[in-house]
Amino acid sequence: MRDYSQSVELNPRQAQIVEKANTDGFVTIDDLVAAFGVTPQTIRRDINMLCDLGILRRYHGGASMVTNTRNADYDERQGAMRSEKEHIGQLVARHIPDGASLFLNVGTTTEAVARALVNHRGLRVITNNLNVAVLLRNGQDFEITVAGGRLRPHDLAVVGEATIDFINQFKVDFGVIGISGIDPDGTLLDFDYREVRVAQAIVENARTVFLATDHSKFGRRAMVKLGHVSMLDGLFVDQLPPQPYLDVLRESQVAVHVAE
Repeated sequence: MRDYSQSVELNPRQAQIVEKANTDGFVTIDDLVAAFGVTPQTIRRDINMLCDLGILRRYHGGASMVTNTRNADYDERQGAMRSEKEHIGQLVARHIPDGASLFLNVGTTTEAVARALVNHRGLRVITNNLNVAVLLRNGQDFEITVAGGRLRPHDLAVVGEATIDFINQFKVDFGVIGISGIDPDGTLLDFDYREVRVAQAIVENARTVFLATDHSKFGRRAMVKLGHVSMLDGLFVDQLPPQPYLDVLRESQVAVHVAE
């Protein structure tokens, strides 16, 4: 995380607000009031100052970190929220029956889903993630199909026009996708337009679409629009998202599943 103390004078509470926003993606005024034992007016002043400095971006009821144009390294993402991702993966797996057909796309959370699916039977899995294919290789009566295309060496993702053409040949029961960020208006965001186009093809060719993501993605900023939460049938998270996300999800009639 960037050290803002070298350029601006933040008091300890403001520094902790920035740290929390960086970790959780989105902070609410109510949560900060409870955490610090101060008045809502004090928190609003803190948030206004941090927004004026360009550190946070203000939203109704809270704030998030400003846009980041680059994703974290794969090794860093793999280690972050590891326990939360494993629980999310187990919860998604419980909603996928034996014998189902499904897409699994790129991401460390979808890899957690793959680990949780190993004990299923008779799955037909199509993926553009070589890590997923390796994780599922010993599944009982599994059929694993890997999409062709350009290999992204740092995370073993397969992307490009050939990948999209391949995905478009299928119609499956479930599409399980990950995401890098979710805006408070419900826009789903990611960093690589090639990865996003493959995910869009997965959404279009799946009868049921699940998004598996940890809570840090709420309010996290990325440049490329994948779509809107209204395209989802289910959202699988490690904790209930804050407002205004809950209103958007409710209006979009998306089932929210929280992993314990």
